[in-house]
Amino acid sequence: MQITVELLATLEKYAPETVQRPAAGRPFELDVPEPSTITGVLTQLGIPEREVKVAFVDGRARASIFRLAPGAEVGIFPPIGGG
Repeated sequence: MQITVELLATLEKYAPETVQRPAAGRPFELDVPEPSTITGVLTQLGIPEREVKVAFVDGRARASIFRLAPGAEVGIFPPIGGG
């Protein structure tokens, strides 16, 4: 099934090679098996869960076990640090 994924900040390095760079903040289509969860998307993209602070699905924060529907829009954010 097709979903849309947006990787923010330092996570853009995990965008598939087929996605034009720079990918930060630029959504891309991803084909995932059905059923899929946020954890499944992270695994498919090779993103360690420790590098993710929060994931949004269709504009709402969701747990990593949230089951995705076809056409879902997933935003994945890293922890943000600053000084």
